[in-house]
Amino acid sequence: MQSPKLIAFGEALIDFLSSKTDVNNAQESFVKYPGGAPANVAVAAAKLGVNSHFVGQVGDDSFGHFLADCLAGYGVNTQNMRFSKEAKTALAFVSLDDEGERTFEFYRQASADILYRAEYFETQWFNGNQGIFHTCSNTLTDAHITQATLAGMALADQANWLISCDVNLRANLWPDNTPNKERVIEWMMQAHVIKASLEELAELTSEPMALIQQTLAQKAQVFVLTDGANNVRYFTSSLSGEVKTPSVEVKDTTAAGDAFVGGLLAQLIRLAPTVQACSELDQKSWQSILEYAVASGACAVTEFGAYPALPSQQQVLEMLKK
Repeated sequence: MQSPKLIAFGEALIDFLSSKTDVNNAQESFVKYPGGAPANVAVAAAKLGVNSHFVGQVGDDSFGHFLADCLAGYGVNTQNMRFSKEAKTALAFVSLDDEGERTFEFYRQASADILYRAEYFETQWFNGNQGIFHTCSNTLTDAHITQATLAGMALADQANWLISCDVNLRANLWPDNTPNKERVIEWMMQAHVIKASLEELAELTSEPMALIQQTLAQKAQVFVLTDGANNVRYFTSSLSGEVKTPSVEVKDTTAAGDAFVGGLLAQLIRLAPTVQACSELDQKSWQSILEYAVASGACAVTEFGAYPALPSQQQVLEMLKK
């Protein structure tokens, strides 16, 4: 029987990370790093020992091949990654303030990742009846890529895989800087594992807790709610809890959320890689899984960049001891 695997679907892009360290530093240069939220999650899971695959499309250009090489170098299976001759690889320029918080400028108009289509998915990718299909809302920014995202989710659902979504709302990726709230919420309703920040939920609805309960009344087995450095809360249909975030020296938050999601999904792959198994987890199990995810995110903020900052299993275990 095949080992459970993670398929992270969506954008791989270049993060040009600013050298600027404070508001008084007028000189600013940018260093190239591999990035993109789903790609980051794929690397995070691979570095934690998971059978991790990335599915998406980049340009058949130097940036696209750089990303593919980086993913493979970190142990991610890229055999189903596509290279487009019709469009370029997406770029993001990431500036940091003096507390390590980010601002983004995206160059993603008709980029290669947006041109991924539903028919590119293959049923055999989901063989084995154990796995997780992960997406984020960046693949909902136009109708065609939304259709592709939902097609992948449908194949995962048919195979009894867990479907994961990270809301990861980036308004400046959407037309007129305005996310389609109905589309995002509809997508959330198709997932078994949902992660969102309180700020993101507040952008989607005036009643965040009601939306959480609505997802749990549909397919969701767990809803994980982050709130900056505050405790991480989690909710299932029958229980809830929270996990304290450790105090660490923050250098760069670029990969924090993706490291958190990678840690969460890595533990679910190991402990409950099907919908049924996930539904049977008790409070102690959820607490342990979320503590691991929090430790993974905490490790990531202590280093610069995305892939290089994502922790190993040993680093997460060391953080858990603190």
